[in-house]
Amino acid sequence: MKLDMNIDEYLPLREVVFHTLRKAIIQGELQPGERLMEVTLANKLGVSRTPVREAIRMLELEGLVVMIPRKGAEVAKITVRDLKDALEVRMAIDSLSVKLACERLDEDDKTEIKQACVAFREAVKSGNVQAIVEGDERFHNTIYRASKNQKLITIAMNLREQVYRYRFEYVKDFSYHENLIREHDQITEAILKGDVETAQKIMKEHIYNQEQIVIRNLQKEA
Repeated sequence: MKLDMNIDEYLPLREVVFHTLRKAIIQGELQPGERLMEVTLANKLGVSRTPVREAIRMLELEGLVVMIPRKGAEVAKITVRDLKDALEVRMAIDSLSVKLACERLDEDDKTEIKQACVAFREAVKSGNVQAIVEGDERFHNTIYRASKNQKLITIAMNLREQVYRYRFEYVKDFSYHENLIREHDQITEAILKGDVETAQKIMKEHIYNQEQIVIRNLQKEA
């Protein structure tokens, strides 16, 4: 396991360690169920145990780490219940966001959504999982912004971190990539036409399909 830590002079060391470990968990470098040994992590990151201990506590608050009696900290497993809870909320947010986007988007929004759709297709062609995840996130973020509802945008950004881990899980399934492109294309077309009913229908199918892929992969790994 290779952990790359970018030192930020404006952040406390515990925050830097936190973001480093968090990224490693979300991207699967630290696997579900893997123990987090303070000494080992401190040595890999070139820091003392204190910021590592503090970062682990922060990760526990986010639900990415669990404390096991007599064993210590380990990466939290992805459960079907957690997945369903997160995606139920995302389903509601994304359904509302496409409705509002259909009603409120301006020419700049149209351009951004079309560009994000094309960029996602290019990311999929690259085969780079990180680029595909970022492209997927960019696409949905353009729709949130087009909603012109700042409260919705704030809630979506807060949920983004919890959904990010699941994004990696379904993006890793290359057999679904053509469907992802098709769904993004259909959502884009519906929004540009102002077709609320179709945009919401495809968006709900889009998220439901992702949920089923992650559940299937979790069951394979169980």
